[in-house]
Amino acid sequence: MAKFERFEDIDAWKKARELTNMVYSVSNTDIFSKDYGLRDQIRRAAVSVMSNIAEGFERSSNKDFARFLYIAKASSGEVRSQLYVALDQNYIDEVKFDSISQMANDTSKMISGLISYLSQHF
Repeated sequence: MAKFERFEDIDAWKKARELTNMVYSVSNTDIFSKDYGLRDQIRRAAVSVMSNIAEGFERSSNKDFARFLYIAKASSGEVRSQLYVALDQNYIDEVKFDSISQMANDTSKMISGLISYLSQHF
């Protein structure tokens, strides 16, 4: 296992939590909040990032942890893809899109770094 005592100590999880808060905040706006399908899907994807980091950490091996990290990384990509839908539908402006997309990208990079670390310790 990686040298963390709790999943809350993992910087990638902390970044994923920030991402989730940003997604919830932007999807609470008037027009975005009424597109129930997109709103719920982007929220689920954001929550999936932090949840899979936590769930993987609680597994008994680095191999299992890495598998869940790959899922978390994929969910981060899903958030970025759904942000394009929100942008194209004028639910968010370019500034919000860039900010949240960058947060998702940074989260993904942190997860990749953790995967690399774990792959050296299988």
